[in-house]
Amino acid sequence: MSTPAAGQELGTFLRAYRALLKPEDVGLPTAPRRRTPGLRREEVASLAGVSIAWYTWLEQGRVAASRQVLESVGRVLRLDDTETRHALRLAGFYEPEVEPGPAAGPRSALQPVLDSWPVSPAVLLDRNFDVVAWNAAWSAVWGDPSAVPADRRNLMWLLVADDRLRGTLSHADWEPLAMSVFQHFRAQATTASSDERIAALYRRLTADAPELSHWWSCHSVGELTTRVVTVAPPGAEPLRMSLASLRPVDAPSSLILLFTPESPDDATRVLTVH
Repeated sequence: MSTPAAGQELGTFLRAYRALLKPEDVGLPTAPRRRTPGLRREEVASLAGVSIAWYTWLEQGRVAASRQVLESVGRVLRLDDTETRHALRLAGFYEPEVEPGPAAGPRSALQPVLDSWPVSPAVLLDRNFDVVAWNAAWSAVWGDPSAVPADRRNLMWLLVADDRLRGTLSHADWEPLAMSVFQHFRAQATTASSDERIAALYRRLTADAPELSHWWSCHSVGELTTRVVTVAPPGAEPLRMSLASLRPVDAPSSLILLFTPESPDDATRVLTVH
């Protein structure tokens, strides 16, 4: 079952996506003198087949929705598969994944896996995207996470506030990668929004990257998909690497990010950074 906090988050999420739509997007005539952007609540309610009072309560976090009704609302709001899954999780249909056992378990078990990729930077993240383990190639290309204070040793913070990591990426690569990571982080972490670590991380991001305050208040979610980025680490020529994300079967709330050199020359350049 969803918690009251999750119900409030679901309402905020639905309102944010309702505001993005125009009447013509859902086959309604354009009405003059609309005082606020987006669809009206009564329009969403009518298209979803529910009462305006019930839909208002849903956005206020005062009622629980069935899976069928929530999926109907999602179709009206043009939610994609990732966004629909996120709404369902907030409604309690997908329970937040809990890391089995102590945090040291996945780290000790997966460190040899990370180390087996000598020319591919790899990092292990927990469900909050805190950096748990990394290999030598990651330290060489992106910087050693152990040099970062523990409360900042988080992938989102590193991407937006760490000069070494952010400085190795061109702006053309950095912004879409950072936004994709944040959308994936939000999709996973919002289900645990009452967690003090999540709250502390948002406070840290707001304090250390205030110019991105519009990111931290954003409600968009997404998947971290495969992509190729150009990296210019210190002491090496620019190289191209392909990003993949992997979930360990026995630690499903953890995430491995793996950057694989695109060519043998790119792999050789990674070695020159060591």
